[in-house]
Amino acid sequence: MAENAVFVGNKPVMNYVLAVLTQFNSGVKEVAVKARGRAISRAVDVAEIVRKRFLPDVEVKDIKISTEKVESEQGEANVSAIEIILAKKE
Repeated sequence: MAENAVFVGNKPVMNYVLAVLTQFNSGVKEVAVKARGRAISRAVDVAEIVRKRFLPDVEVKDIKISTEKVESEQGEANVSAIEIILAKKE
């Protein structure tokens, strides 16, 4: 199964909410909302807005947190990452 993921960045929260809703409306059973660093709080907002305001039959199936090493001009940095898996209730 191809993973249905929405990568959260610096755009407004509603852009990502719309992307998640579009995936669910196309018949997908689960969608992963992924983010790194400062975008993590925005990813949590996206998941909560989808659940509370638009699709009450969607639940948080799993949450994975991790640390990724990122190369930059200043050297190597550790960046936190989150993956929130939303699934339609059976």
